[in-house]
Amino acid sequence: MTGVSDAVELGFVASLARPGGNITGISVLAPELSGKLIELAKEAIPKASRVAVLAYSSSPNWKLYFKHMDGTARSLGVQLLPFQVREPDEIESAFDVARSKRANALVVPSSGFLSLYRERICDLAAQSRLPAIASSGAWAEQGCLLAYGPSPVGFGRAATYVDKILRGAKPADLTVEQTNEI
Repeated sequence: MTGVSDAVELGFVASLARPGGNITGISVLAPELSGKLIELAKEAIPKASRVAVLAYSSSPNWKLYFKHMDGTARSLGVQLLPFQVREPDEIESAFDVARSKRANALVVPSSGFLSLYRERICDLAAQSRLPAIASSGAWAEQGCLLAYGPSPVGFGRAATYVDKILRGAKPADLTVEQTNEI
């Protein structure tokens, strides 16, 4: 695996040190960092009281992200407006609802699905006049106000696991690496 958030909490492995079963690889700290996205939204837009959160509803990570974001939002006096999309056609309507609910900012937590539509999401955020904060530098390069999240550099190390397994190592015996590169 690579890019999985909390592999233990999601039930993929028994523990990081002794995963057991047939899964091992790289786990990222994206859920813990998702609360930081809310902090950055509030810091960048001090008057922000309603922050829209765009999420891929089919992601098992979504509940973990929301848990961390919600705690941070409550401590900062920010109301989260979660918009879960399942299909690309739902993205534009999520922005329509965010505008109608007078969102002051947009947060996009880590999502492979949403990354496929990064240009469209950034364009819609600009058209909606919603400053957007996302989870990787590619989003900022596309037009988001800022980005903060795990570095994709750590994902390249997953090939090391593939090599070890192809040479006979058992996934159950290979510790799960948790990257904290920002």
